[in-house]
Amino acid sequence: MSTTLSTPTAPAPEAARATGLRRHGGVNATFLGIELRRLLRNRRTVIFTLIMPPMFFLIFGTSGSYRTTSAGNGNVTAYVMISMALYGAMLATTSGGAMVSVERAQGWSRQLRLTPLRPSAYIAIKVSIAMVLGLASVVVVYLVGLAEGAQADVSVWIVTGLTAWIGSIVFAAFGLFMGYLLAAENVMQLLGPALAVLSFAGGLFVPLGDGVFATIGKVTPLYGLAELVRAPLVGTGVTFTSVANVVVWAAVFGAGAVWRFRHDTARV
Repeated sequence: MSTTLSTPTAPAPEAARATGLRRHGGVNATFLGIELRRLLRNRRTVIFTLIMPPMFFLIFGTSGSYRTTSAGNGNVTAYVMISMALYGAMLATTSGGAMVSVERAQGWSRQLRLTPLRPSAYIAIKVSIAMVLGLASVVVVYLVGLAEGAQADVSVWIVTGLTAWIGSIVFAAFGLFMGYLLAAENVMQLLGPALAVLSFAGGLFVPLGDGVFATIGKVTPLYGLAELVRAPLVGTGVTFTSVANVVVWAAVFGAGAVWRFRHDTARV
């Protein structure tokens, strides 16, 4: 009786790569690069997020009197700069998230279902790419502000910039929610005016003051984040109302995005 022994062989490179992809939920550097290039090829998104916010800052925040008027730990020009940086980050992250509506219309979501990419990894990639564009928008506005007379403590520049960027993840979730909820041909046409209204209601463009409008504005999605971002400059400190506003709206938009995503993947 003879016995044939087989020598174990190393896994094929293709199998090893597939195992690695599954381990990371289907995420790899190539896919991230493709997603980033797809976002940057959208000229309308780039123009709105990298050009419009600094342009608004130049129009509304560079008055001579603003440069010499104090606003806590800086001048009024810095106050307007911080507000426009948050506006730009919000536009960028919302637009990045909402692009999922176009992908759904083109059948890209259906194609991804045939790959090792996990749904949670797909959401994480979309949010990450949106945050990259949000960071670019904040940096551009701050560079223009530095050149145009915005003055504040170094710590204020750093903390406000990071808060505007990190806090804008709330609107990445908002963009995803709307991207799954609305049709591709309508999503940006509706989100553009909606973000402008939220900016006014949240006190990003003009102070809310007192009265009924101010009371209503405090429960809108942008109010809490705007207060948190500007707090290091004006020196008012972080309030419970602002933190609660951000937490509640982050939960609402995040839950909405997950709900619509599950509904969409179940349909696909």
